Amino acid sequence: MPIFAGSLPDPGKEYHIFQFPKNQIPRIDGEFSDWDMVPESYNIGLDQLMDTRFGNGTNLDPKDFDISVKVGWVKGLNRLYFYLEMYDDYWDFNDAALGQDIFELVVDGNLSAGPFIKQHNGNKDKISVEELHFKGHGAHAQNYHIFTPVQDKDAVMIWGNTPWIKEFPHFNVAYDYAFEHSESGKLKMEFWMTPFDHASVEGFQESTVTQLKENNRIGVSWCFLDFDGEACESFMNLAHDTKMIYDASYLNIFRLMPLEKKFTEPIEANWDFVELDRDQRWFQFKDESKGNITSWHWDFGDGNSSTDQHPSHRYNEAGEWTIILTVEGPEGKSIRSKVWDVVTK
Repeated sequence: MPIFAGSLPDPGKEYHIFQFPKNQIPRIDGEFSDWDMVPESYNIGLDQLMDTRFGNGTNLDPKDFDISVKVGWVKGLNRLYFYLEMYDDYWDFNDAALGQDIFELVVDGNLSAGPFIKQHNGNKDKISVEELHFKGHGAHAQNYHIFTPVQDKDAVMIWGNTPWIKEFPHFNVAYDYAFEHSESGKLKMEFWMTPFDHASVEGFQESTVTQLKENNRIGVSWCFLDFDGEACESFMNLAHDTKMIYDASYLNIFRLMPLEKKFTEPIEANWDFVELDRDQRWFQFKDESKGNITSWHWDFGDGNSSTDQHPSHRYNEAGEWTIILTVEGPEGKSIRSKVWDVVTK
């Protein structure tokens, strides 16, 4: 089999993950109109892929196979959403095992990097691969073999010791297509997956979900295994290196983007608090407002107020308090009240 040399991803290339507004979370229902709001600038197409196993390099023919991928997230939900449109001149999906068209996705939620598959574990000369299966195989990064499309089997094979991560509510998928095995045609697919800093063989209760935060960067890459009959004829991947399937150092860098400006208000009040001392009824308040803000007014609900951005306040008696923050700036005014979040003994 000819081997294409491949290359590490461009260290300066950063891909973007679209932030959906909280009131427009995509549904995994095979209808796909939820993705119409995502700008084309987030689209990652065939022109970004390289065949690193069969000698085709970047000379990829969209008449043979074509793909576009968009990735999204929702602030406050630790999920990544994917939408794919694919064309293939020969869809291959009647094999009971892995001998079919596959979208292979790898995610490293905390950029831990390094090998994460048992066959490439640095201890494989000291400990048997069979034992290493239960010692971190697929733990700090996760590899999903997503069948495109699926027929008579689970939608995903997890290359790791954590098959539970492919089950709802950690994963969910929907397809739309109108072709049979061996025919040509277009496939649309959407799914969500849950990234883990550590996915444990013992199950979800022993695992650590990646906390997705705005502007954070994570490791993501994918490849497409194109079968046209009995054998795979192309291994096209975003990382430009086959090692991406088992070593997270070869993944691409993706940034969790803020909301696009058209989905935000010019000024928006918000705040949070920390209880510093329950016996002293002492609280620290934190302004989390968005926009160009020049003034703050806090009403603590007990007759006292502050114009500091991040004030602290002591209450003199027990109670359930309504706190109101009013912020102002050149683009207007915004108010955020929280009722009975702050309670004193």
